Amino acid sequence: MTTKNLLVELFVEELPPKALRKLGDAFAHQLADQLKAQGLAAADAVVTPFASPRRLAAHVTGVAAKAADKAVSQKLMPVSVGLDASGAPTPALLKRLAGLGADASAVAGLKRAMDGKAEALFFDSVQPGVELAAGLQKALDEAIAKLPIPKVMSYQLETDCELPGWTSVNFVRPAHGLVALHGVDVVPVKALGLKAGNATHGHRFEAAIDPVPLADADAYAATLAKDGAVIGSFAERKAEIARQLAAAAAQVGGGCRPIEDDALLDEVTALVERPNVLICTFEQQFLDVPQECLILTMKANQKYFPLLDAQGKLTNRFLVVSNISPADASAVTGGNERVVRPRLADAKFFFDQDRKRSLESRVEGLAKVVYHNKLGTQGERMERVRAIARAIGQQLGGDVLAKSADTAARLAKTDLLTDMVGEFPELQGIMGGYYARHDGLSEDIAFAIEDHYKPRFAGDELPRNMTGVVVALADKLETLVGMFGIGNLPTGDKDPFALRRHALGVIRMLVEKDLPLELNQLLKVGAKEFLVGLEKFFDGADSPAYLEQLQSFIYDRLAGGLREQGASAQEVDAVLALRPQRLADVSQRLAAVRAFASLPEAPALAAANKRIGNILKKSEGEGAAVNPALFVEAAEKDLYAAMQTVVPAANAQFDAGDHTASLQALAALRTPVDAFFDGVMVNADDPALKANRLGLLKSLHEAMNRVADLSKLAV
Repeated sequence: MTTKNLLVELFVEELPPKALRKLGDAFAHQLADQLKAQGLAAADAVVTPFASPRRLAAHVTGVAAKAADKAVSQKLMPVSVGLDASGAPTPALLKRLAGLGADASAVAGLKRAMDGKAEALFFDSVQPGVELAAGLQKALDEAIAKLPIPKVMSYQLETDCELPGWTSVNFVRPAHGLVALHGVDVVPVKALGLKAGNATHGHRFEAAIDPVPLADADAYAATLAKDGAVIGSFAERKAEIARQLAAAAAQVGGGCRPIEDDALLDEVTALVERPNVLICTFEQQFLDVPQECLILTMKANQKYFPLLDAQGKLTNRFLVVSNISPADASAVTGGNERVVRPRLADAKFFFDQDRKRSLESRVEGLAKVVYHNKLGTQGERMERVRAIARAIGQQLGGDVLAKSADTAARLAKTDLLTDMVGEFPELQGIMGGYYARHDGLSEDIAFAIEDHYKPRFAGDELPRNMTGVVVALADKLETLVGMFGIGNLPTGDKDPFALRRHALGVIRMLVEKDLPLELNQLLKVGAKEFLVGLEKFFDGADSPAYLEQLQSFIYDRLAGGLREQGASAQEVDAVLALRPQRLADVSQRLAAVRAFASLPEAPALAAANKRIGNILKKSEGEGAAVNPALFVEAAEKDLYAAMQTVVPAANAQFDAGDHTASLQALAALRTPVDAFFDGVMVNADDPALKANRLGLLKSLHEAMNRVADLSKLAV
């Protein structure tokens, strides 16, 4: 079968930049998958996506003009339904055959085969392969229908029939061109009211010709670059921008480098078709403003790349990615410098105005800001966070830490009332740190205010000092307990209060800072602060309904994180089944379980542990303190004797924090445990004997499951 490469392009108006990369990949791969499913392209066909501000395209290798015919065997019905007692076809069978384009003459060729417990009739036929035009039409329709479009537009197109009129079309942006080339041949497909052709359009201003004719499918990228002045590949355009940014920074010198922001680079790549990086400058005086403010306004509002010096400090240079390449770029650079100046001036004005008032003077204003209609104001929330922070600080560092945490928690939210944070909410916390230093507060307090939102995202750093850790913990616990208390839980992919991120932040701080805090106690401390004035939502500090739900939510996040780090599901389940309250111990327990699982005795002991657990569940409420005098069988005497030596040693290792040695010590029990189950009837007729044996198993079960639930390791 001869094949040719295929090129399909949709030419549209400017696509949403933040969605462009996803749209391009989805269009190309969905199109290719549909072609492969219809047998028009091989499973190993190479798919190359193209995506620029005004086009989505896909190049697929080895596409056939017609898919190969294939033999199909279709089940018709049971023999007892399709044939009567004499073997003649029933009306039901003839009707079914007619639906497949066959008649009574096909009955003789039907195959019989067992289908479950009954014999069935099967009809063998050859299904002709689909023609490329029909197959591509289906693939194109599917690819368009399944695009992850953020928001659909509806627009009108004039109908192409004899009767005048308009038809509505729904797509992400109005489409103006369709290309479908199979080698050099145009494939007659339609989409969005457009007929396929072999010409596209290039850069709005710099294309050499318009329209741009395409000689064949393989000439697409080169022709678009040469005649259309467009780099069609998103990946190539992004790499070119990164190269030009690095070159421009090197031209400035002094070890300068553009700020690293892959999301910004993606967005700018989606805004230009022919990138041209230019160096611009702003006035030195603006560097008196915190660099986070300047960087944010340049990135968020203007899509510029600020330049940092070798020490990571902001310079008064920035890079612009232009979509045009004039011989004299001074007008472009001058225009961008004029545009950015008012933005920076606004930032300087906000910074100067905010420093005229202290953070302390803003505390009272928090009472006027609603946090949540069921949970009160930011002022009420601040008081709850303070109380939680004092309790945690007292436990971790006594009066000194409790006092500093209280001060930081009191001021942590006050920057929400500043002009700078009002304009740039992303700077909350960061600006609080700057203003705290301006007010003469200590670095310890300033760092805590700045860091109390950390970690803000996966991989973010933790607070830099213990005061910050305490306030960050208190802040996240207040949010989690409050939202779970009123039933405001995340669902599916919706998590408006970032509760998953808050839970992961709590886990990271407890684990990575090795804090000697128990999770259930922390949650109770948090819940206690909601009992004044909010009784209708919270029915007690030990309210099991939402605290247990919240604890499970946190353990679920912990389990997911551990599996992502490489721990097996069995290991994680074994450790977390016990709900260890000190999360800092979890990694040690995992290591201990992993070491134990490698022992030759592990499978047998895990199976025995599972068996013991099942026995105890069935005998719940039964059992008694172990009385050695009641032992009858040698196997139970031997197990009891072995436990007198092994269990104290394992417990001593556990109490010393050596979980690995504790579990490994239990390996010595394998032989007596196996012998016990081989030679002892637990459910003896004598109630006293039965209770004594259940008591022995209960003691063994407790000793084996201090580090982890070993039954989870059983196959």
